Amino acid sequence: MVALIKTLQVILALSVLIVLHELGHFTFAKLFGIRVEKFFLFFDVKGVKLFSTKTSKWFTRLFPKAAEAETEYGIGWLPLGGYCKIAGMVDESMDLESLKREPQPWEFRTHPAWQRLLVMFGGVLFNFISAIIFFTCILGINGESYIENEGNAIYVNDLAYEMGFRTGDRILKFDDYVPESFYSLQADLARRDVRKATVLRGADTVEIWIDRSMIGQVLSSPGMFDLAIPFVIDSVPPESQNAAADLLHGDRVTAVDSVETLYAQDAKALLAAKAGSEALLTLDRDGTAMETVAAVDSLGRIGVYMMVPGIQRKKYDGLSVIPAGFKYTFTTLRDYLRDLRLVATPSTQAYKSVGSFIAIGQAFPGRWDWLQFLYLLGLLSVMLGVMNLIPIPGLDGGHILITLFEMVTGRKPSDKFLAVSQMIGMVLLLALMMLAFGNDIGRLIK
Repeated sequence: MVALIKTLQVILALSVLIVLHELGHFTFAKLFGIRVEKFFLFFDVKGVKLFSTKTSKWFTRLFPKAAEAETEYGIGWLPLGGYCKIAGMVDESMDLESLKREPQPWEFRTHPAWQRLLVMFGGVLFNFISAIIFFTCILGINGESYIENEGNAIYVNDLAYEMGFRTGDRILKFDDYVPESFYSLQADLARRDVRKATVLRGADTVEIWIDRSMIGQVLSSPGMFDLAIPFVIDSVPPESQNAAADLLHGDRVTAVDSVETLYAQDAKALLAAKAGSEALLTLDRDGTAMETVAAVDSLGRIGVYMMVPGIQRKKYDGLSVIPAGFKYTFTTLRDYLRDLRLVATPSTQAYKSVGSFIAIGQAFPGRWDWLQFLYLLGLLSVMLGVMNLIPIPGLDGGHILITLFEMVTGRKPSDKFLAVSQMIGMVLLLALMMLAFGNDIGRLIK
């Protein structure tokens, strides 16, 4: 059921974003009087369509004029994107026959370069505008939540330990940058080309030099910096198996069966080993050491609520949410550009973190959550916009680059050149897709 829910969310999210992207091309084409022949979600390869406003009989019976409309709207069978077929343009449909006819005033190729540039940029523009709207809605509804980095310590995994970090360290700076959000530490370490981390270890300030060749591992090793939480009891609920035990608010568990536990993560493995039995807890109660026996359930829990660092919340009132939405979008855009720079740097091996639909699906929760769905829509919208700006023939960025070249030089590329470059671009995109699928399959096998 979880896999089905994730799959449906991915399909819905990508469908929304594809339609919005193509709507950008469609809007500018219509604005300049350029004919749009087809507007399709997914690809109708070999003419096979799940739905069409011109060929689906049930639809044409309900709306007979739709069959005569200028634009055919539909859904293809191959869910690898979508397209907006603009008359007189070399695109992924590779329809070159229409280009052999005499150019018409309503075709893309007969319009000024600046209009063609806006038509091509329209998809990306709509993606960024959509992201701003999605993030603004989230901030307006829920505000902005994060755990501050200042004052909180890290609990490291094996990779972080190998790089020189230790459990209990407090990260002060990455080079000259002072991190604000605790759960952005790992991303900041990878994205900001960090050379030196400054940490507070006990009472000492320690400098850790970062081996940049390990950044690929940083990108593929989740949980590198967990929040080191002292095992301090907040309360014991009445339904707990230890409701009658000698456990009070403020007690700190310092050992389980005489094994020291500085943090809750240390106690977790020890309690799991005592699942279904009892454990001897050593407590620090207002500076006094004492011991008590606690029952451990079958899942390795003692049935208490812990005291954890408070989540900082920033609320936005009225129109203040609009600039906050813009800022959040551009921060997301900046971070994603940094991610792409890492992917384009072979020495970091960040290309191994590139994922496909499988990776996207893993990002969605196993149950429906509107706020999480909106957030992922915003994130994917930024990613889709940026990816389409990459100057590869076949993507919007390739068309934009060719059009800018024409505007600067005054020389318009031939239709043959555009067709060849489109084919090359499609081959490159296929190779990138295979890399992404290969990475996902490799991660699933591991």
